[in-house]
Amino acid sequence: MSQTLCAIVLAAGQGSRYRSVAGAHCNKLLAQCTGRDGVERSVLEHVLLSVHPVVDKIVLLTRPHYSSVAELGLRHGCKVVVLGSPGMGDSIATAVSAEPDQSGWLIVLGDMPFIHVDTLKRVADSIEPDAISVPVHRGQFGHPVGFGRRFGPALMGLAGEKGAKRLFQGAAVKEIMVVDPGVLWDVDVPSALNFKP
Repeated sequence: MSQTLCAIVLAAGQGSRYRSVAGAHCNKLLAQCTGRDGVERSVLEHVLLSVHPVVDKIVLLTRPHYSSVAELGLRHGCKVVVLGSPGMGDSIATAVSAEPDQSGWLIVLGDMPFIHVDTLKRVADSIEPDAISVPVHRGQFGHPVGFGRRFGPALMGLAGEKGAKRLFQGAAVKEIMVVDPGVLWDVDVPSALNFKP
């Protein structure tokens, strides 16, 4: 069994709320924003650059017509997996199935560019075979969420719209307390591109 940790970056959502404000042609993952490092990049590029140092490999899960998203993933050394369904359960199952032989998986949302790299590292380092690791900020569970090896079959069994939250029931959950509002900040609307902790 592999000892490598794999990040699953979910970038297959339709971004309906964002498009309803910004326009039907606008993909929030490609929108520009200033990251925690003070540099302006696309939302997804911030995510990939932050995740890269803390895992051994990255699977980027995206949609068939998101060619610019796929190209960005390839430029950053990701294994790109294309899926027609926007459902989070389908996305997670497909991505984990693409890299099943791992010590664990770090589930990362492609529209959360403001998570501090130290937070990502803490969650990644805390992953154990039979536990789920989740950052907690001001009493709220955030992202990314780490799943140990034992959860592989359950992750691959997910389907539809629902993500992996149901796997928390009855599981050993390690709560990683963080002072990082980025774990709760996703870019659902254009105004969220301006990070104001």
